[in-house]
Amino acid sequence: MKKTLLAISIIVVTLVIVFYSTGCRQKWEDKKKYRIAVIPKGTTHVFWKSIHAGAVKAERELKDLGVEVIWKGPLKEDDRESQIRVVEDFVTRGVSGIVLAPLDDTALRMPVQDAVNNDIPVVIIDSGLKSDDYVSFVSTDNYIGGRKGGEHLAKILGGKGKVIMLRYQEGSASTMNREQGFLDALKENYPEIEVVSANQYGGATTESAYLASENLLAPLRAADGGLTIDGIFCPNESTTFGMLRALQDSGLAGKVKYVGFDSSDRLVQALKEGQLHGLVLQDPVKMGYLGVKTIVEHLTGKKVPKRIDTGSAVATAENMNDPKIRELLEPDYKKWLNE
Repeated sequence: MKKTLLAISIIVVTLVIVFYSTGCRQKWEDKKKYRIAVIPKGTTHVFWKSIHAGAVKAERELKDLGVEVIWKGPLKEDDRESQIRVVEDFVTRGVSGIVLAPLDDTALRMPVQDAVNNDIPVVIIDSGLKSDDYVSFVSTDNYIGGRKGGEHLAKILGGKGKVIMLRYQEGSASTMNREQGFLDALKENYPEIEVVSANQYGGATTESAYLASENLLAPLRAADGGLTIDGIFCPNESTTFGMLRALQDSGLAGKVKYVGFDSSDRLVQALKEGQLHGLVLQDPVKMGYLGVKTIVEHLTGKKVPKRIDTGSAVATAENMNDPKIRELLEPDYKKWLNE
């Protein structure tokens, strides 16, 4: 009798434990959060605020899945060590996934590999990585974007003249691809356009780009105070604005054909006033949005493309009021960031 009661007791206790543990596990799974770390190259430029806005937009759409976006990155876009530490910190904290815009296509390989080795998948956005240790690459086709800049500058120059390009910084895959696309478009299709200078770098800030622009323009001044060149191309927001300031301070803004990349309030104003003659635009809100959506789709067992192109377009004074171009020129990041 005692043995029977003991056996029944063991069975009952076992059933209670199984029921309780299953219920708790189900409850935990129902409340499980996907903590997604989104790590930009920097946090000051409008471009990165727009990326942040897109990530927040995705977070709100995915709230029923318990998705939480954690936004953190270096202040300046030349602080590789800081970005590496941010990635390492999130790996240590055990986030569910990482969305990363690598500052350097080589320096971030090992931190990304470490994340993957710790079962933390990574989606790359904006700028490439010399590695295959990522789920998907969500970005503008930067080479095509650079070619669009070259084609547009050549068109407004009538297919001939002398031009310069101020580069961004070494190791930034996105801007290096834009620069190469620009040069290839001119070389292949416009033999009467001469690239006078294409080996100077603006650096990570608008201030460094401004100083580099002044140094680049100084020997190109003509006797009448103008310039001995006909066109300029810059491959990102900070170089575009730094060069614009240098032209404005020299009284040369609008006197040379100038095509830039990305957007901000001051660049839009310059486009309107004829001091800029074109801006190659990305869709950073879409990039941040798809970065988060893609990593969550992967985490929930869906198959995602290895490469997602978020597109680009050229804004001019003539088309800047087109609704689609206007949306790219002035992304409504404040709506999502409560600024």
